[in-house]
Amino acid sequence: MIVRTPYGDLRPALVDELAAAGLDPRAVYEHVAQAFEEDLPGGAEDATSAAMPDMGGAVADIGAREQGVVAGLAIAELAFVYALGDAVAITGRIADGSRVEPGEVVMTVAGPVKGVLTAERTALNFASHLSGVATATSRWVDALEGTGAQVLDTRKTLPGWRALQKYAVRCGGGVNHRFSLVDRAMVKDNHAVAAGGVVAAYRSVVAANPGLRVEVEVMDLDELRAVLDAGCTEILLDNMSDDEMAEAVRINREAGGRATLEASGGLTLERAKEVGATGVDFISVGALTHSVVVFDLGLDFRSQVSSAPPAPNAAR
Repeated sequence: MIVRTPYGDLRPALVDELAAAGLDPRAVYEHVAQAFEEDLPGGAEDATSAAMPDMGGAVADIGAREQGVVAGLAIAELAFVYALGDAVAITGRIADGSRVEPGEVVMTVAGPVKGVLTAERTALNFASHLSGVATATSRWVDALEGTGAQVLDTRKTLPGWRALQKYAVRCGGGVNHRFSLVDRAMVKDNHAVAAGGVVAAYRSVVAANPGLRVEVEVMDLDELRAVLDAGCTEILLDNMSDDEMAEAVRINREAGGRATLEASGGLTLERAKEVGATGVDFISVGALTHSVVVFDLGLDFRSQVSSAPPAPNAAR
């Protein structure tokens, strides 16, 4: 049976690390707890491990099986601590945002074999998914190097995972767009249709939300000119060709360069360099979070288990 360590019993250093990363430690804890509830509903035991004889303690390494950027390792540690409490020791955990090669150990886990096996998949689910987001983001960052453009995420996140996925984007070198529908307004094509035009929609949102950042999606260069004249300072260029985006950059510069320009819609990694070269400030990529491929991390025991329990987790 796992311990289900209470939030108040977590080591302060781990809680502080999550907070310093821009995450809500309590929310992360609840997310991890819910993940274990999916595996062990209603306080149940792991049917396989519970049926096995005492297997003692052992040391296991979590290693990268491909090249990429890791994220979520502190959350993986939290998963082991939630399940095993002081019976688990985590050492050698590398920093989120680190680039890794196949075979590189990213953290080491020492604890009772039964508990480690029960917690393994939950810990790897968090770290593998978030490392996948970070790795995908890093590839866009690398592709845009030298252009001056930065890669943005979107609100196309998995329900309940937004804060974690956006954290992983930051680990990969990307930039977060808005977190919700209230921290920034965004006038899209359907808003423009409903309001009778893109400028009318923009002015309505600005009037209703003094001081709030407002971004406007434009479909062509005429709409770009119109919203620039209306005073908009954040503009999304939707599904434009490279030539159209380059012209949009020129028009904006002639208007004093008052707006930041974001490219969006049907963009691919292969096209990233060319889009960045048009002079846009940002490229937004929903696939960073909605279509990410998990990063391959695996846990492997070092050697035969021993009957002696591991040392208490006095370190990280």
